[in-house]
Amino acid sequence: MTPAIFGLSGLVLSAEERAFFREADPAGYIIFGRNVENREQLRALTDSLRAIHGRDRLLITIDQEGGRVQRMKPPVWNAYPPGAAFDRLYDIAPASAIEAARANAEALAMDLAEVGITCTHAPVLDVRVEGAHDVIGDRALGHEPMRVAALGRAVLEGLARAGVAGTVKHMPGHGRSACDTHKELPTVTESADLLEIDIAPFRALNDAPSAMTGHLKFTAWDSENPATQSPTIIREIIRGKIGFDGLLMSDDLDMEALSGTVPDRAARALAAGCDIALNCWARMEDMVGICESVPAMSEKTAARLDRALSFTRLDGATGDQAALIAKRDALLALTGEAA
Repeated sequence: MTPAIFGLSGLVLSAEERAFFREADPAGYIIFGRNVENREQLRALTDSLRAIHGRDRLLITIDQEGGRVQRMKPPVWNAYPPGAAFDRLYDIAPASAIEAARANAEALAMDLAEVGITCTHAPVLDVRVEGAHDVIGDRALGHEPMRVAALGRAVLEGLARAGVAGTVKHMPGHGRSACDTHKELPTVTESADLLEIDIAPFRALNDAPSAMTGHLKFTAWDSENPATQSPTIIREIIRGKIGFDGLLMSDDLDMEALSGTVPDRAARALAAGCDIALNCWARMEDMVGICESVPAMSEKTAARLDRALSFTRLDGATGDQAALIAKRDALLALTGEAA
């Protein structure tokens, strides 16, 4: 098995993709807006991926956070609020905010499970920092690490209730970024002591099924390499201080924060200690290059992948989605703002 997650080019698999994926046997796939039309089409697409591999338990992922990061959109699917909505409610009613976040995540996950998606890249555990770039912004669950952790735990629980695995992101913290990692590499110069704030939510949720790294350089830990490609950060901070032993994937390797070819970026990420290289844009040349540049999946990564998939199921969620959304909206209404 190739330790990579690959993107898809369109609404259905091309013959070239079908043949390549059968040969490459990647760890999983990621769905984007270009792959989404309606329920029937999307379920057929994910079923075609399972058919290639001959197994129902397959890592099929998506960035479905709510707010501005939502690949499955209205009017076909429900709209979901950003993390900041639950942060505002926490100011006045912490227990209600936790329950609202849990109900929201379960409802969101029911949309995913219905179309055969088994993992969403959420919750965002980056602690929001005033004055930082808005690349995180209202996606964050708050400015205070234990609040972020409490709400993040509720999100993971809600997702799991509907049979969907969550991915905590972006280890070891993206909240201090001064620029957008899609465009350039941020350098964070704060002290290791201050960065304890950033890693605290990840440490509290270190039993999450999977996690995603961030493409940021932290001079306190490694002045040369971004976290995704830093053996020091992955070994000493993510696996060490944070204590995360789940499936660790890179953020998208096509982002301009990283240098070199996409296959080179993948090889460096895996050599640094990432389990999985995430390559989103379905360029066949890049995907073939990754397969040629990285080793086969290790036994340790395979075990972590299996544990992450143990959270998933496709037998249909038993909750009442409309009731969950009504509960969320009634709780969020306590802030006096619309959900």
